[in-house]
Amino acid sequence: MGIWPMQALCPLRPRTRVPALPVLACLLTAPHIAGQQDCPWCGTTGGVAPVSIEGVVDVHVHSAPDSGPRSIGSLELARIARDAGMRALLLKNHYAPTAGLAYLVERAVPGIRVFGGIALNSATGINAVAVRHMARTTGGHGKVVWMPTFDSDHYHRVLAPNPNRVPVSANGKLLPAVLEVLDVIAEQGLTLATGHSSPEESLMLVRAAKERGIDRIIVTHPLPPPVGMSVQVQRRAAELGALLEYPVGTALASNPTWKGTDAQKFEAYVGAIRAIGPERVVISSDLGQSMNPIHTDGLAVFLGKLLAAGFTQDEVDRMARVNPAWLLGL
Repeated sequence: MGIWPMQALCPLRPRTRVPALPVLACLLTAPHIAGQQDCPWCGTTGGVAPVSIEGVVDVHVHSAPDSGPRSIGSLELARIARDAGMRALLLKNHYAPTAGLAYLVERAVPGIRVFGGIALNSATGINAVAVRHMARTTGGHGKVVWMPTFDSDHYHRVLAPNPNRVPVSANGKLLPAVLEVLDVIAEQGLTLATGHSSPEESLMLVRAAKERGIDRIIVTHPLPPPVGMSVQVQRRAAELGALLEYPVGTALASNPTWKGTDAQKFEAYVGAIRAIGPERVVISSDLGQSMNPIHTDGLAVFLGKLLAAGFTQDEVDRMARVNPAWLLGL
């Protein structure tokens, strides 16, 4: 008798790894026999079938190599995303630039565009030189600059004390080093992401970026506590010219920084997106964590849920295909 494998592929989400022993039970459970879409092993719930993600552009992709644990490697993910018909991926790492990795992944996996960027956490600090070199990396795959995320001063105050925090403002004004970085972003034609900045700092960043001629601006997952931006302030950011990012990962119950069920978070998302308007929204995955589905599965189900919630196909296309493609200059 052979040894039972440790993992297998979920029958409902064919690219999602689950413990292998329950797979037979998964096949025989009532939800699958009834044709419903709840899966007790890969965690998919909600009774909504996944939809096509052909042409989708994901601007928030976590994958290995990384200094933290990730559920999938960049090469494997790029192959899966290409085979699903996705148009592009933006690789994000909180502590290392990803433009070089994106160049290699795109060469290794023809048929999908792959981009990178740099997050200005404690490994670099607010560093205009690092941004310029990221933009000049071979192949021109470096596209996005994130202001501090895990090491932001706001994150330090509201979620996790951090001796390595990297502030972007003081006394209600952006620091000179931040303005220097914005100048490089404008010079190099890059996209600004506000990171885990406070709502007030995010608005300051958007205003200063627009003053410097930066057109491509995205407010990083504004709704959950790492940013905690009210819908009213999000609408102000949109009026100033920014797009608002709504990732799949932050809306899952597994996200430890935002309390609530999948349903409660999704309801909050729907209300905020309707208040802001899909024309100013970007849907991304923010997946790659070990406890979550992979990016393609998460997006396929989440977009299906948006359609089931009453958003039109044109609105979903705008949020998941058109707006993120524009951010990357596609």
